[in-house]
Amino acid sequence: MTPEATPYLARLNSVETRLRQLSQGKARPGALTTADPPTGEQWEMGQVWAHVAEIIGYWIPQAEYVVHRYAGEPVPFGRVKSNPDRIAAIERDRRVEADVLWQRTQASIASLRKFLENLPEQAWSARGQHQGQGTMSLHRIVDEFLVGHLEQHADQLQSLM
Repeated sequence: MTPEATPYLARLNSVETRLRQLSQGKARPGALTTADPPTGEQWEMGQVWAHVAEIIGYWIPQAEYVVHRYAGEPVPFGRVKSNPDRIAAIERDRRVEADVLWQRTQASIASLRKFLENLPEQAWSARGQHQGQGTMSLHRIVDEFLVGHLEQHADQLQSLM
């Protein structure tokens, strides 16, 4: 494990604990997330959990792709919020019980932990090119789409209770 991975792993452990606890909670009746600034979209608890359960499985392979393909030039990767597969996954699973989605999330967190622990030192110099976010370092990819993304959604879930 590299020193670069250490803070992400600590944050991952913390958000995993939060999500485990949040999976047992219930939303306030009619509660919606605050509006997403770019889209105005607001979600109910089921939509947040559906998204949490699918994001890691999507973004780890994207980060791996950037790491493996990087040769000095940013590697195109990722998706945007309007991606039909993303939208379909949220819609498909929004009524699945939170504890079921938590089990999926927990398995994905284990995969993310393994991914971070096994990244070699040189991997942290990789850069990707995201169509909406521009050029991103691996640090920013991990923060924006993986660990930090989980933290943002844990905050959303907390706000719905």
